[in-house]
Amino acid sequence: MKVVILYRPNSEQARAVETFVHDFERRHGDAKLELVNIDEREGIALASLYDIMSFPSIMVLADDGGMLHLWQNEQLPLMDEVASYVVRQ
Repeated sequence: MKVVILYRPNSEQARAVETFVHDFERRHGDAKLELVNIDEREGIALASLYDIMSFPSIMVLADDGGMLHLWQNEQLPLMDEVASYVVRQ
């Protein structure tokens, strides 16, 4: 399972997203979040594949590529909500 964040690095929301990721990884040690630029090839492909139209978007993806959960728009989820998908107890 992995968490992918689609966002635009040079946007109003970039600082909030990057701070969220930094704080999340500091708080949850080995859990990693993958940042993907929506304006690059990988970001465009992911947005198209999962029909994502709003950014930033945080996707929880199963190992088989299926989407388990999606948060969209400027209101980022609580870190504990995201951690419940990636942090192993």
